[in-house]
Amino acid sequence: MSLVLQGVSKVVNGQTHIHPTDLELQSGTMNVLLGPTSAGKTSLMRLMAGLDVPNTGKVIWNGEDVTGMRVQDRGVAMVYQQFINYPSMTVYNNIASPMRLLGKSNDEIDSAVRKAADLMQLTPMLDRKPLELSGGQQQRCALARALVKDAGLVLLDEPLANLDYKLREELRAEIPKIFEEAGSIFVYATTEPEEALLLGGHTATLWEGRITQFGLTPVVYRQPVDATTARVFSDPPMNFLNITKAGDTLTFGDGNKVATFGNFKTVADGSYVAGFRPNHLELSKQSDDALEFAGKLNVTEITGSETFIHLDHHGENWVGLVHGVKDLKIGAPLNVYLDPTHVYIFAEDGTSVAPASYAAAA
Repeated sequence: MSLVLQGVSKVVNGQTHIHPTDLELQSGTMNVLLGPTSAGKTSLMRLMAGLDVPNTGKVIWNGEDVTGMRVQDRGVAMVYQQFINYPSMTVYNNIASPMRLLGKSNDEIDSAVRKAADLMQLTPMLDRKPLELSGGQQQRCALARALVKDAGLVLLDEPLANLDYKLREELRAEIPKIFEEAGSIFVYATTEPEEALLLGGHTATLWEGRITQFGLTPVVYRQPVDATTARVFSDPPMNFLNITKAGDTLTFGDGNKVATFGNFKTVADGSYVAGFRPNHLELSKQSDDALEFAGKLNVTEITGSETFIHLDHHGENWVGLVHGVKDLKIGAPLNVYLDPTHVYIFAEDGTSVAPASYAAAA
């Protein structure tokens, strides 16, 4: 079982939603579409499902060109963040509806419905109507209906965004297992890099209607092919710093000079962009070779166990993510430190020159 996109694109009212895209997904795989709002995740899913017809290219399902085939004639299940249920049916009948359309026996239907309801913690609510449920419960009902459909292609468009944290964590672990066991192709759209890492499998990073990279999730995270991918696969986005190399000396954008370190020792002289993730900034020096940067604190955001620090570094806006609750003075000077093994190197056009030392060794 496979899904292949060959040069598919989508233009709506003169605006390009999806640039020509090639992508191949295999049976039993879990594939994450990761990107910010309006990156093209939903548009790409609609092309996969057959809800939209591409302006160019083909959609190949199991070797067959299904580009113009109706979605009803494909083995597809799709769940949106904004759940869709039949308001006049009970939860039981909502979940059972796709199996009835497939002509399954009552025993098969009952077994599958109760299994899905148990997973989604809906068993006590099977006799209720959707409007009697909370928003999270209604979303779980829509997910359960997708579970029993036994579809070859399952598309979930940010389906867990409206659920509470505990249930979201449970379903992130359980849902992929179910679909992988069934041999389905599983596609999951999210704006959250952490969710992509938790789901594992493969990840396609999207930016402005283009897939910037596709591969095993840990590889895409640790070794982004360009600065755009690195920015997408980091929350908050990766910080960047202009650097010039001349011999054994590196000059930062603010004029500070240090001896070359890490992968900078092996690259040619010239201008580069260094990138580093917010969680790698520290408020104290953790090693003798740590890089030190002087800035001014603009804002802090306390999440409970962590603190986001928004820093002005000579006109560049950086974000750091540090553990614990920090009592810092807004507007005051603040020095931050960075382990050089966490620095990525990009060319001025954004293409990757070398991954961070720690990522290359992972």
